[in-house]
Amino acid sequence: MNFLRFLFGCFKIITKGGRVYYSSLFFLLVLIVWGGLGYLDQLQNGLIMTNMRDSVSWGFYIGNFTFLVGVAAAAVMLVIPAYIYDWKPIKEIVIFGEILAICAVIMCLCFIVVDIGNPLRFWHMLPFVGTMNFPYSILSWDFFVLFAYFLLNIVVVTHLLYKQFFKKHYNKSIILPLVLLSIPAAIAIHTVTAFLYNALPARPYWNSALLAPRFLTTAFCSGPAVLILLFQVLRKTTKFEIKDEAIFTIAELMVYAMFIYLFFTISEFFKEFYSNTEHIVYWDYLLWGAEKNKEIAIYSWASIIMGTSAFILFLIPKTRKNLLTLNIGAVLIYFSVYLEKGITLIIPGFTPDTLGQYFFYVPSETEIRTAAMIFSGGALLFTFISKIAIAILFEGFSIDSLEKKAITELKNKPVAL
Repeated sequence: MNFLRFLFGCFKIITKGGRVYYSSLFFLLVLIVWGGLGYLDQLQNGLIMTNMRDSVSWGFYIGNFTFLVGVAAAAVMLVIPAYIYDWKPIKEIVIFGEILAICAVIMCLCFIVVDIGNPLRFWHMLPFVGTMNFPYSILSWDFFVLFAYFLLNIVVVTHLLYKQFFKKHYNKSIILPLVLLSIPAAIAIHTVTAFLYNALPARPYWNSALLAPRFLTTAFCSGPAVLILLFQVLRKTTKFEIKDEAIFTIAELMVYAMFIYLFFTISEFFKEFYSNTEHIVYWDYLLWGAEKNKEIAIYSWASIIMGTSAFILFLIPKTRKNLLTLNIGAVLIYFSVYLEKGITLIIPGFTPDTLGQYFFYVPSETEIRTAAMIFSGGALLFTFISKIAIAILFEGFSIDSLEKKAITELKNKPVAL
């Protein structure tokens, strides 16, 4: 009964808002409908509506899935300083990292569904129901760790908001172990995702022991970049408060991750170009393109330039602690990682294919519209949950205020004679 009252309170929160809030919801709903119509074409006609073929069987969908796994893992960047080092300015905002993780994992699963073609095949991913080929399939391991990470975050967020809604203290003996467990779980989800790639010996572009560490370092850049921008929007549009000190600390942690990622990438470049084996063909395609097809090289160099520029902005204390340059750096690192994970990681691994043939893949309109639908749905979900969290944690919305409002509305309601 109490949980139903909690859900009713949450519903009341998301139905109230100003002009900006409703305009944002309308915009996201329009994108969802536009993207949904594109996905409907894929459901009716099959994966032929995408530009994926036998030569390039993973494309834009799996690229977005890989990117979002990294975004989901980014919550650990807030959990470590908050709970391991007991740093209070960040402790208050950890819940938003967990909300972002929840939404990112849901979007990850959506991209898997659209990539397999017929969504009814997804039941094969369910334990004891479908044929997961566990424990031999790496994808089944990836599903398990993603689902476990999702459960950890949804339990923590729901428990914290539920207790606060009823003006009770959360159960520290339950929440703290779950939060600490989310640290290895966050590392596991991106590590196992990396294993999906580097466990394929026929794809030498991915067959590197550094792939998993590179995945983790980019995850610790892209997710916090989103949070830095979101925190500034929230504190200007709501009663949510966050100190600049906390934002600057997140940015400082990102610098270490960026440096490690650049070091790993340079090490990969040296190994490939100095040894100059036949596998250099994939890196040549990545950096210079092939024949008249230079699109991949444009994305690759854009990612490198944006990532390096962001690293310089975050490295210098003066620009890191200036909100304008900090925000520019956050946008640059976000798009740098998105291009790297969404495009330049996937396509060169298949080009040329195992027969030496070149198939030049670019996402189709159907793929772009479907991705827009999933991202918009994730943004809508994040908006709803964040609004609920802010109202309960920072604006004092509780069962008492809900009941008082109901009594007031009842008293003011005209009585029919």
